[in-house]
Amino acid sequence: MNNKLSFSATFLGLAGLLPQLFCLIAVFDENTRYIALSAGYLYAALIFSFLGGFWWGLAVASPGAPQWVYSVAVVPSLVAVASGIPWMIGSTWPGPSLALLGIALIAVLWVDVRLNRLNLMPDWMLRLRILLSLGLGLATLALAAF
Repeated sequence: MNNKLSFSATFLGLAGLLPQLFCLIAVFDENTRYIALSAGYLYAALIFSFLGGFWWGLAVASPGAPQWVYSVAVVPSLVAVASGIPWMIGSTWPGPSLALLGIALIAVLWVDVRLNRLNLMPDWMLRLRILLSLGLGLATLALAAF
């Protein structure tokens, strides 16, 4: 199995951090603050949901994958929806929703490590996942501070 991190995967993965970084910049302008917080929340929730689909895909592609992967793979979408409930019921402060997603984006690295140890995820992909989860998770936590 190729263990080299490809340029395109690295470049495109890192480019995926740009929307959250733009939100971090836009949050400093009072005119765009709430838009930046909303967009940052939406982006974090979308990417978090995507991770579940990613894990599901790894399991489906590996006939020997343990059954727990399928259960864990649905959790990010459920957490993303649940984190939006405060906004759905009219709460105006996005901080707790952003903080939950920021922490969750970092915490799910344990799933990636387990998938790697089961040889369901190559080492290069784990390295990229660590970089991206820490980057997006920390940027989302920083956004939550506003």
